[in-house]
Amino acid sequence: MAVRETGQGVAGAGGYARARAGACAEGYAGGYPGGQPGGPGGAHEGGCACGDCPHGAREGHRRAVAAFLRRRDEFAAGQGLPAAVAHSASASRQWVSEELAQSAEHVAERRRAEGQAWLTGLWRRTAGVVWAAVVLLLLGQALTAVAAAWTAARTAGLAAAVVLASSLTAASWFHRAKGGVLAPVIGEDNRLSTSRTVAAVWVLFVAYSVLVLAGRLAAASRHRERDALLSGLDLARGAGIVTVLAVLCGIAVLVRRVVGLRVLGQRLQKVRADRPRAADLLTDDAGRGTFADIQYVVISGVALVFAAVRLARRPEQLPDLPWGLAVVVLVSAATYLAGKYAEGGRPVILSVVRAREAGDLDGPIRTGDDIEIRGAGFVPPGAQGADRLARMVVRVGAVHVHVPLIPVPGGFRNPTDTLLTVPVPADVEPGRVEVQVITAAGVETNRYAVDVTE
Repeated sequence: MAVRETGQGVAGAGGYARARAGACAEGYAGGYPGGQPGGPGGAHEGGCACGDCPHGAREGHRRAVAAFLRRRDEFAAGQGLPAAVAHSASASRQWVSEELAQSAEHVAERRRAEGQAWLTGLWRRTAGVVWAAVVLLLLGQALTAVAAAWTAARTAGLAAAVVLASSLTAASWFHRAKGGVLAPVIGEDNRLSTSRTVAAVWVLFVAYSVLVLAGRLAAASRHRERDALLSGLDLARGAGIVTVLAVLCGIAVLVRRVVGLRVLGQRLQKVRADRPRAADLLTDDAGRGTFADIQYVVISGVALVFAAVRLARRPEQLPDLPWGLAVVVLVSAATYLAGKYAEGGRPVILSVVRAREAGDLDGPIRTGDDIEIRGAGFVPPGAQGADRLARMVVRVGAVHVHVPLIPVPGGFRNPTDTLLTVPVPADVEPGRVEVQVITAAGVETNRYAVDVTE
């Protein structure tokens, strides 16, 4: 099973240098004469691949990826090898692996530059979405007010939305370098956190509900009307929504603690993402949809829609979430938390055997031979990129051996999540030695003893 490379890496060191030089030449041709701003064009063109140019970060990354994929497929077809190493299978494999590893690191730099440029510009988009929601609320109120008169509740709802949007816009500006309004829900692994996002949405909804009541209370002129609005905040009416809010916020804090402890205990492998994506709310680190996350988001969203309808129908009190629906949300939250406890696992070596090519004689493991390490969990979720695959190390005795990258059309044959092939270095002393794999996430497997002969 080959690990597929989806948009990672560049060509060899020489190919990358040529691609970058050509891209920068195109970018400066119509922009900065002499490398200084202010010339004709006034800005880099989209083809510039400079890491410090936010306008060309995406294009630079795209070109780097295309160059890497082309180079990788050339190596997989046996092309592009220098004559000095072409005569030796082990030497050519080592040379190809080093070229791909260096090239993948270059593209990782371009990818990080693109991610940072995207994150820096995110606060404007999030602020725009917030104010677009306010405009949609105004349009909805205007349309529903055609048959009925404009009421104080509509004014209070619109005023609460403006206050909340202004607060979110200010917070977005202060966190503009870290994702704007999404900064609190971005986890330490640079992914959107499902638990934090669900809790944050409920917090914003409850805050909006309270602001609506506050607006109506400020506009109320009669004593009886004010007493009715204050009674709308009684716990007896809002017990369901308060319970759901407390549990979801507690889940968000607890999940962060659980994940942190499991990572430190090497029971969960985590690698940092390039940038947060909306799909993170429904998928795991490898991009696969997970039942626990999907059901948590869906059920919480349905309950939130119900609460919003209750608020629209009875704006004089907190939405009275029925206990039956509240229990459904709590069961969903418990399922999500159980999924967080169950996910992951430490990588493990099950067996180590001598790799045998067609026509080779059977025999013991000797120095210079290739060995196959069979097990599970060698490639952490989200670490399928060539730059992260190149960080895998196998400890054979006291010698650290970097796992070679063996390309095939469309991906890599080595390493994979269940099988690694590495040579036994000549520095390993004959005798009984221990083999241990260190993954790209820094997690170590169990030690497996093998016998090495001369």
